[in-house]
Amino acid sequence: MKKIEAIIKPHKLDEVKDVLSRLGLRGMTVTDVRGYGRQKGHVEQYRGAEYEVVFRPKVKVEIVVPDGIAGEIVEAVQKTANTGSIGDGKIFVSTLDDVVRIRTGEKGDQAL
Repeated sequence: MKKIEAIIKPHKLDEVKDVLSRLGLRGMTVTDVRGYGRQKGHVEQYRGAEYEVVFRPKVKVEIVVPDGIAGEIVEAVQKTANTGSIGDGKIFVSTLDDVVRIRTGEKGDQAL
């Protein structure tokens, strides 16, 4: 099994969710996060005063899938979340040893 974590721009979340639903994905976890990468921060003005915004708002989407479809899911997220602008985000893929559904005790792919 693979855990896919995608850090994306917030306005792309609905598009990503829709594409993943069409691919048959049944669940995901979404968290509002803040961070920065290469774009660092930027300076904004509010009532004449300048202040630096270092952490940009992002959304983290976490998905656990069987090994066989991980590549397809990563490709779909990458294509859908891509705006061509700096700050589009990153996708992290890691291997999971096991998953257990708390309610039933099912393990592995059956727990997904």
